[in-house]
Amino acid sequence: MIVIDSGSPVPPFEQLRAQFAKQIQDHTLAVGTRLPTIRHLAADLGLAVNTVGRAYRELEEAGLIETRGRAGSFVSSSGEEARERAHQAATAYAAVIASVGIDPAEALRIVQAALTSGTATPASS
Repeated sequence: MIVIDSGSPVPPFEQLRAQFAKQIQDHTLAVGTRLPTIRHLAADLGLAVNTVGRAYRELEEAGLIETRGRAGSFVSSSGEEARERAHQAATAYAAVIASVGIDPAEALRIVQAALTSGTATPASS
């Protein structure tokens, strides 16, 4: 179930993207699951079609969903690949943190700030 908090400082598209990403990563939404159409979900949540479209585009760019034209959008099997890439990036980050002597708690704050500030950008493959 997706819930949008209109009082949250987090934009609705990001709330939607994050909730879908979490459900995909924790396997609540299994590989191959068909997502609601953008229009249908927008109507159900009381959001603009462009807001839902942006969330779907970001999920697709992250490899978590795939759009098959008029057939709709589906949970992608490449989500596992995305998780592996994230694990590799985390391992590399941990090595950098250790080499420059930053405290692990500070390293986590740095990551949290990057994730919540909206400034984190996808690395090019």
